[in-house]
Amino acid sequence: MNDESYDLESMLTLMKDVYENHMPFNKLLGVKIVTLELDDICVRIDMREDFIGNFIKNILHGGVISSILDFTGGLVASMGMIKQMNDATSQEIMDRIAKVGTIDLRVDYLRSGKGDYFTATGFLLRTGKKVAVVRTEFRNNEDILIAAGTSSYIVG
Repeated sequence: MNDESYDLESMLTLMKDVYENHMPFNKLLGVKIVTLELDDICVRIDMREDFIGNFIKNILHGGVISSILDFTGGLVASMGMIKQMNDATSQEIMDRIAKVGTIDLRVDYLRSGKGDYFTATGFLLRTGKKVAVVRTEFRNNEDILIAAGTSSYIVG
């Protein structure tokens, strides 16, 4: 770390605030970041009537699921990038995070989206200087796996 090295905890707190409270789409979804650490990320949304995709079965819309998996994957990719930026200042890291974007997202819908709330977690499969590949999982409040995603993100 250099003389202007960042305070990781403060930066993650700021990121959590920005993602939850200042990004309109995340606010619309009611995204809550349960855990935001370099090697541990968990995101939560509560079921709402607005999210129902099949009103007869009362299940979550697949678009909500894919949005949360994509959001979670982006966080995982960002954390992987931060771990690689050993000598960066907090401003340099935040500038890079602002450029993270989805290249590709594949979602496997495994079960109906039934539940009171849902969580998403993920882990890096590989991160390089330009691209990160992430695996994510979407579970309901009974810890039943609803969907899984594999995605790639531009990180450099």
